Amino acid sequence: MSLIDLIRKNREKSPEAPSTDSVRKITEALERMEPGRARFLAAFAYLLGRVARADLRVGTEETRAMERIVIEHGGIPEDQAVIVVHMAKAQNTLFGSTENYLVTREFKEIATGEQKIRLLDALFAVAASDELISTIETNEIRQIVDELKVDPVEYTKLRSAYKDSLAVFKRDGR
Repeated sequence: MSLIDLIRKNREKSPEAPSTDSVRKITEALERMEPGRARFLAAFAYLLGRVARADLRVGTEETRAMERIVIEHGGIPEDQAVIVVHMAKAQNTLFGSTENYLVTREFKEIATGEQKIRLLDALFAVAASDELISTIETNEIRQIVDELKVDPVEYTKLRSAYKDSLAVFKRDGR
């Protein structure tokens, strides 16, 4: 059975159940939360991790930014946020190349337009946490924008808000 067949089979069982293994594992860490909200937060955290890991390393600043953002957007305590971020980073390391699109598609299905814009702002915040948004991170965010079908004007507005951190605008690339 292919991965796509397995995903379809899982969706047929329960439309509220997460369709990707990464989202399911993170959601399990949020057992006490309402399932739909946990699913949203799991996908949100995974996408933060996707951008943080775009350059194949997740720095301390990026991890702390992810935790802060998950606390703010998830309304969860710090200890839970630490677990969610840890799981998101682990899932990205293990399955990122195969699950990135699937998780983004899942987020697209469950998020409102406003939530997608808030995610993009959070993605830039994570990338800028070390004071430098690399071209690789910018490209990853742009890929997520395309996968979410977000208006490119919104992307440009958010990118402009972080222009001081963009590597492309720094003289020495730092």
